[in-house]
Amino acid sequence: MDETLRLAGRLMGVDIPAPELDDATRAHLAKYRFGSVCLFRKNIRDRHQLARLVAELREILGPECLISIDQEGGAVQRTTDLPEAPAPMAIGATGDAGLAEAVGGAVGRSLISLGVNWNFAPSLDVNTNPLNPVIGDRSFGSDPQKVAALGLAWAKGLEQAGVMACVKHFPGHGDTHLDSHLDLPTVGKPRALLERLEFLPFRRAAEAGVGSFMTAHIVYPELDPDYPATLSPRILGGLLRQEWGYDGVVVTDSMDMKAITKFSPDAGAAAVRAFAAGADMVLALGPKPVQAAQAEALAKAIAEGTIPRARLEHSLERLARAARAFPGTPRHYSAQAEAADRALMKEAAARSLTRHGPVRLPRPADRVLFVAPDVAPGESAYENGPAAQDLARRLKERFPGLRTLAYPRQQPQAVLASAQAAAKESDFILYVSTTRQQLSHAEAELAQALFALDKPALHVALWNPYHVQVVRQPALITYGWRPPTLEALVEALSGAETPGKLPVELAG
Repeated sequence: MDETLRLAGRLMGVDIPAPELDDATRAHLAKYRFGSVCLFRKNIRDRHQLARLVAELREILGPECLISIDQEGGAVQRTTDLPEAPAPMAIGATGDAGLAEAVGGAVGRSLISLGVNWNFAPSLDVNTNPLNPVIGDRSFGSDPQKVAALGLAWAKGLEQAGVMACVKHFPGHGDTHLDSHLDLPTVGKPRALLERLEFLPFRRAAEAGVGSFMTAHIVYPELDPDYPATLSPRILGGLLRQEWGYDGVVVTDSMDMKAITKFSPDAGAAAVRAFAAGADMVLALGPKPVQAAQAEALAKAIAEGTIPRARLEHSLERLARAARAFPGTPRHYSAQAEAADRALMKEAAARSLTRHGPVRLPRPADRVLFVAPDVAPGESAYENGPAAQDLARRLKERFPGLRTLAYPRQQPQAVLASAQAAAKESDFILYVSTTRQQLSHAEAELAQALFALDKPALHVALWNPYHVQVVRQPALITYGWRPPTLEALVEALSGAETPGKLPVELAG
């Protein structure tokens, strides 16, 4: 059973609980010899600690272990002391495939310098639903042709730098109103429409031979009315492998997401079904006992022949081939290369900034009233959210007369009287929306009240571009809030050009 357990472990990617390995985690990893470890913010203090952790993981799991991370750019970045890429939607606003490739390359250079050789990016989801709670700025836009061109350029740059790309979330998470971290979405489109929209970027990725695909925990009734894609032989085995001829690595999205745990509460059975459906690796995130149960279930299926030997060998060979193509040997990352990559990220952010409507800017001597929510938490894939106060601090260096007014997101109207009084002593009003989710009705009312105060005013949509169709006032759209974007935004509010073009369609 030990041999089958080791084989099962090779088919699994797991997470670990902390920045250092304790004895229990070391023993757990050594017992199962997992094929991959996925790193999150909880595992990272800084690049030096991360490089040591990656080296220790490879000592335990072997040089063929794939060390993975979600370093998409924008809000989804697990390590933040490397050059921070703008969000994919920001790249979409530039429309420049060459820039997309360069940004992907910069992300790859920084990751491989630490020995991280598998990036769960880019997202090839076509974001056509403004109410999508989990994709949004993680998508390059709403045009499938542009998503394909920009996403594959980004992936090419990443892989040329030595890090395997993973396009996600196959066959498409861009038109859902549910978050698969929390529930099981359904996309009920007919096959012809799926081909034109959701499928197009993924089919192109299969044709291009991108290193890996990640599955979506979504039901597509037109393809398989019974199972979500992650568990569907018709979708993984039929559509992706047979129809499209894809022979790279297929990894599941996290099996601890509620879309799967509600559908199949038995974690071990779900892992076996995902592998049987066509996945090569099961992303088994969560507590050690759950990971162990999934490993034991896979080992039992191997021993009993439920997983045919030929099928097992195919997956092991794909994983081995990926490890050979993308060895995790750290590459030197010079100070000059890093400085150039940081400059590239700021350039990309600056080129993405988008004007919506006839924008008027504050003058340096203006008394600016800066109004924003007090807190904007992260959720689901986002491990943190923007701090509008960080932007306010940066702006105060350019606009010394700036005054901030933070409102509680649950009670925006609580600051209306204060805003009205402050506006009398102000020359310009800057309303900054920071949430990833849709603006509440009360927030929209507050915004409209600010614009009705008979003062020059501007809306900054700091994360979600669809906020402009709720506020319906002149705006600057940034698609994110990492430092390079905030630096570029300060320049834009001071008069720098904003050449970005909105990469999604707005209602009305």
